[in-house]
Order: sequence, then C-alpha cells, then structure tokens
Amino acid sequence: MLRGMGSVTWGQEIADGYDETYRDEAQPAVLDPIVDLLAELAGDGRALEFAVGTGRVALPLSARGVPVSGIELSEPMAARLRAKPGAESVPVTIGDMKDATVPGTFSLVYLVANTIMNVTTQDEQLAVFANAAAHLEPGGCFVVEVIVPQLRRVPLGTTSHVFTMERDHVGIETFDDLVGQIASSHHWTAVDGRLRQSSAPYRYVWPSELVLMARLAGLRLRDRWADWHREPFTSDSASQVAVFEK
Repeated sequence: MLRGMGSVTWGQEIADGYDETYRDEAQPAVLDPIVDLLAELAGDGRALEFAVGTGRVALPLSARGVPVSGIELSEPMAARLRAKPGAESVPVTIGDMKDATVPGTFSLVYLVANTIMNVTTQDEQLAVFANAAAHLEPGGCFVVEVIVPQLRRVPLGTTSHVFTMERDHVGIETFDDLVGQIASSHHWTAVDGRLRQSSAPYRYVWPSELVLMARLAGLRLRDRWADWHREPFTSDSASQVAVFEK
C-alpha cells in the first residue's frame, strides 16, 4: 500500500491476492442484486465506475449490455482486470477518481465497496463527488455504497477491534484520529500458502456528510437503502447504498 495525495493505492502484492481474498463478494448471490440495480439506473446510457479495481462489478455489468468504462488508480489492479474475459469491452483510465476524466457523459457513475473511504481527506472526498457530477448527464445518478460508522458499538477507550476472524483472513481495525475521522484496517490473509499482511488508512464518512458533499457538488439525494436489495435505510443500518441525482 502506498499513500499519496490523500488516496490509498493498492500495489502489486495486494492486486495479486485481491480476487482470492474477496472471492465470496464475486459470487452471483452477492453480485446479481448490485448489477440489477446499476443496470436499471444506467438504462440505455453509459456507466462509469470509479475505482474499478479488477472488474468485479464492471465486467458483469458490461455483460448485461451496459457500456462501462472505469477509472483506477492502481495499475496492477487494472492489469488484473485487463487479463479477464470481456475486459476488451471495459476501457480503463489510470488515474485518481477525484480528478481523472473520461471523454463524454454518463447516465450512471458508481463507487462501491466502501472505496470513497480510501480518499482520506474531506476535501478530496468532496472532489470525488464533484468529479462524478462533472461526468454525469442531466438526470444522471451517482451511486455510493459505503458502511455507516459503527462507533457506538465500540466501548469507550477502545483503540482497536477485530472485525473479521476467518480461517484464511483476520482483520483488525484501529482508530487513529477521531477528529479527522481516520482509522486503519489491518489484514492477515492466507494466499497460495503464504500469509500476507497489509494495512491501509481510510476516512469514514457520516450519512449526513455524504448528503452535504453531494449538495455542494450539485447533486441531490434521490434514494437511499440499507443494501442492494433495497431494504429500508434506518438509524440502525450498518451500510448504505445512496443514489444522488444530477
């Protein structure tokens, strides 16, 4: 992991093991509701994925007949995408989603899997919204999937907690700067018989903060659900899928 200009960038080692680590997130039971909603929002238009990664969402969305382009900061992650079947239909621009541009306009821009938090300052998170708005045609939508901070579940004085404990993946979160809303996730993952360790900072963002960022970028909140199945979003929701309209 490298950190620069407020954004987290995944290097070669992370890219090499990414698909294996998150293989459960690529199963049809997980992907189908995501692709269903995104395809509905894209309609007959084009879609642009910020932080397209190895193509977990972009490739099946493209296979549905939606023209998809991507922006990706990590060249090793993009190389993984390019090696997959169907990748020739998903052009990728290497750059930061807060300022990289793709020609034309889109009916849908989307950012999934908590990746807005990989931009670790508020100003640069706002720049992501502004860049999404600049790529959207009038009436187009920017979709953001991100967790809702669950700090009330953390006992007072706690500086870290285990968020996953699996046979091949242990994850620990540390709370580094409560004022700046900075935490870090630390992962120990078994890949190809090796134990790999990685750490990355992120900036958690509150639901109301997302709405204000959108408003400053000229977008309005159209819908918000707790998940891709469109379950109602409440104060007890642990995640959100927010749809902002230009």
